[in-house]
Amino acid sequence: MKIVLLGPTGQVGWELQRSLAVLGEVITLGRQDTPAVDFADPDSVARSVRDLRPDVIVNAAAHTAVDKAEAEPELARLLNATTPGLLAREAKALNALLVHYSTDYVFDGSGSAARTEDAATAPLSVYGRTKLEGEQAIVASGCRHLIFRTSWVYAARGGNFAKTMLRLAQERERLTVIDDQWGAPTGADLIADVTAHAIRHVGHSPQDLGLYHLVASGETSWHAYAGFVIETARRLRPQLPLRVSEIASVPTSAFPTPAQRPLNSRLDTSRLQARFGLQLPDWQQGVARMLHETL
Repeated sequence: MKIVLLGPTGQVGWELQRSLAVLGEVITLGRQDTPAVDFADPDSVARSVRDLRPDVIVNAAAHTAVDKAEAEPELARLLNATTPGLLAREAKALNALLVHYSTDYVFDGSGSAARTEDAATAPLSVYGRTKLEGEQAIVASGCRHLIFRTSWVYAARGGNFAKTMLRLAQERERLTVIDDQWGAPTGADLIADVTAHAIRHVGHSPQDLGLYHLVASGETSWHAYAGFVIETARRLRPQLPLRVSEIASVPTSAFPTPAQRPLNSRLDTSRLQARFGLQLPDWQQGVARMLHETL
């Protein structure tokens, strides 16, 4: 099996290099590869894929700077909608499988119920709208596809919320963290491992192609997430010089941003777990493992 992986240096892309290697030959296409791929030039990306003639295309590249997207909507649309649409066209022509990643930002974040894949979409931001357009372009192409919506993604490699909290906890005695946004912190390693499993599965069960929600089990707020991180860090490394003694909870309105965030990022993963025979771990398990690795 020949697999082309786009966006190999991002959080999910980096983990995909590991998880996909057991399935076959993985060819990475990114800005640091030779020849370099410019994701702002969708036609050149499509040509590169066409020349390689892969069995599977995994697109982990995207415009993920949520606030920045508000100021550069055309670039966000190019990366999040136009390029995935062209990749879908190439996948259709090659009879290849296209794997793509989307987001909870396609929803408006109202209420407190976990959204199913069939729930009505209503994105609040440029990022959310362009990611939804990417989904729609893939479906409209008629190519064989797996689309995974995920949220609150972190990885041991690079920056993440937990690392930021630990840095601030060593600098300050009091932290203020948002308490009215809810979701499930989800490790890039979990996303990558489920992706590899799903690719293998649909090879013999093509009826299970389609759209799925992929997040860790359970739910938390950013405030409770911060508390768990600091409590776990104290247990794992008692010598860590943490100064923080108070984590104050504040509403989203206390931190105005150019892009509006959904308050409810809960995603229902029942379909994914049932069709692929999976049991997704609690979010605390992945975060604790990441902290154990990085502390």
